[in-house]
Amino acid sequence: MLRYVAHRVALGLVSLLLLSMMVYAAAQVLPGNPGRIVLGREATPSAVEQFNHALGIDRPLPVRYADWLSDAVRGDFGANYTDGRPVTDDLVPALRRSLFLAVYAFILCIPISILGGVIAALRRGRPADRAITITGLSLAVIPEFVLGAILVTLLGPAFLNWFPGIAGTLQGASLLTRLDSLFLPALALALVLFGYIARMARAGTMEALDADFTRTATLKGLRQRQVLLRHVLRNGLLPTIAVISTQVGYLFGGIVAIEKLFGYPGIGFLTVQAAQIKNFPMLLACVLVIGVIYFVATL
Repeated sequence: MLRYVAHRVALGLVSLLLLSMMVYAAAQVLPGNPGRIVLGREATPSAVEQFNHALGIDRPLPVRYADWLSDAVRGDFGANYTDGRPVTDDLVPALRRSLFLAVYAFILCIPISILGGVIAALRRGRPADRAITITGLSLAVIPEFVLGAILVTLLGPAFLNWFPGIAGTLQGASLLTRLDSLFLPALALALVLFGYIARMARAGTMEALDADFTRTATLKGLRQRQVLLRHVLRNGLLPTIAVISTQVGYLFGGIVAIEKLFGYPGIGFLTVQAAQIKNFPMLLACVLVIGVIYFVATL
């Protein structure tokens, strides 16, 4: 067991290293000059060159990557190009906001998805089964930002006006205000995950229903509710619980588009913003943190 865990950890660390190398190399070929973007159009070429020199952009790529990696391992992701503040000053609050949104989405998604999958399995071949399956498949193929735009149009200020269309920073807001403002982005993320988790719950429940231990429990005279709770669900939902953790990485991938759509300054919003202005330290830190979250969840 320890050897297996050590092997998985080693593979994860190698994956994170390769991820950092690819992202660092890709960030260097993004169009635009960091000095020109930060200083503006009116800056002289010498000022832009001096600014880039101060950031070390004119040094060889392997040297810059090695210096960045050694600092990142110690938790130092450098300073923002725009204001010189440490990256962690913005990264940590943004990560807290994204984690809150992710947990909110899971709270909305998991009970409904598992319940839908169990109902579909118990009603296999019937209209309820077909309706849940088709709904799940339809929601799974729609991108998060499309679902978010649809939800804003229907439930936001433009039509029913049940929920805010923009989340904002929500700094100092109460828990109820945060839940209300983040309901639409959390729902958009939850709906995308509904189809996959519901299908897994349906397949696991159907397999448990057809298993020998279920028939044995039924023949012993146990009531249907006892058979369902004690035997079917306890065994049938184990694969579903396993795949739920793997959806964390997918969830954080969807957060990038959702946070941008709803103006929520989480880690996804910071990633897009950093890429637009070529703020390399922030961009690299955000991508690496998302990679670490995915690695820990799948481990």
